[in-house]
Amino acid sequence: MLARARVTASFRLVVLRGRAFVQRFRPAFQTRDLFTIWGILQLLRRYPGRVPDLDLMFDCVDWPVVRTHLYHGEQAPFMPPLFRYCGDDRTLDIVFPDWSFWGWPEINIKPWDALQKDLKNGNSRVAWSDREPYAYWKGNAAVAVSRQELVKCNISSTQDWNARIYTQDWFKESKAGYKNSNLGNQCTHRYKIYVEGSAWSISQKYILACDSMTLLVTPKYYDFFSRSLMPIQHYWPVQDDDKCASIKYAVEWGNSHKQSAQRIGKEASDFIQEKVTMDHVYDYMLHLLTEYAKLLRFKPTKPPEAVEICPESLVCQAEGIEKKFLTESMTKSAHDSGPCDLPPPFSPRELRMLKQRKENTIRQVQKWERGV
Repeated sequence: MLARARVTASFRLVVLRGRAFVQRFRPAFQTRDLFTIWGILQLLRRYPGRVPDLDLMFDCVDWPVVRTHLYHGEQAPFMPPLFRYCGDDRTLDIVFPDWSFWGWPEINIKPWDALQKDLKNGNSRVAWSDREPYAYWKGNAAVAVSRQELVKCNISSTQDWNARIYTQDWFKESKAGYKNSNLGNQCTHRYKIYVEGSAWSISQKYILACDSMTLLVTPKYYDFFSRSLMPIQHYWPVQDDDKCASIKYAVEWGNSHKQSAQRIGKEASDFIQEKVTMDHVYDYMLHLLTEYAKLLRFKPTKPPEAVEICPESLVCQAEGIEKKFLTESMTKSAHDSGPCDLPPPFSPRELRMLKQRKENTIRQVQKWERGV
């Protein structure tokens, strides 16, 4: 099963007695693999002796590839256990926290601990009632049709959909020293739009953290925390096939139900600030890898082509902002206490009820939009 996962994997990671060995198969986009491996090394430093011996394959590409329908019945034993950053309802890839929690140097996004503080400070600069009463989005529209459609919702001489859309050219922004892409300075509108890119987008946590009511365009993918989010509690659902009208209605609803809109924004922001902390990210990683290791039917050994990776060597080889982010996100000391307790799994009935609750709430919003 593990060998089958190698087909698309970026690297293989083996942990033996707290030491990490990596075998790289193909280059990852930018430094995704480096910062993902770095995150696992920090987990080993944080919980020394607690990460079990294991052997896994990690794919740093956005899209999940392990199709559920191919691994039923007799084919189940051949399912490749493949780690990546997101999944969807038709795949079985194992979802792991993305690289940006330790920094994304190519676009100057800080490690999550520091960025969380920036976003919290940014929230305090402009009270919700004093923010622009429109829906804001800024990003790279070129990566997805859904985003290109969103750009059409921008204000024009003939139509105002209550959206203020700004496209981000990261090449130009890097040349300008990232002066206009500080995420802590983007909490200035009552509403912020989240729309997926080529797959899920790391921007979700930054958008949700702004105290603004998030207008979440119907997503296809999920990351490791997003299935906990509930419509009308943490976000306002926006129809993907009728974005502009859906956004216009959401803003009009929010501006005429200010307390409710502000409460939804605050619930999401509190969720990101209190639940999606680095403490919980590391605890999720530890629980996930522990449960994964229990399923191994062989004793992990070092592959001949794998090399040992140490935090110090990665920092020494890095330069500039890459080195800065690695240093800032380094685990300073081991944790004596254990991780948070792993809650019991959902029963099939609980999962059905949770899914039904989400679907019912989204249908209710769609009825409001139609005036029903």
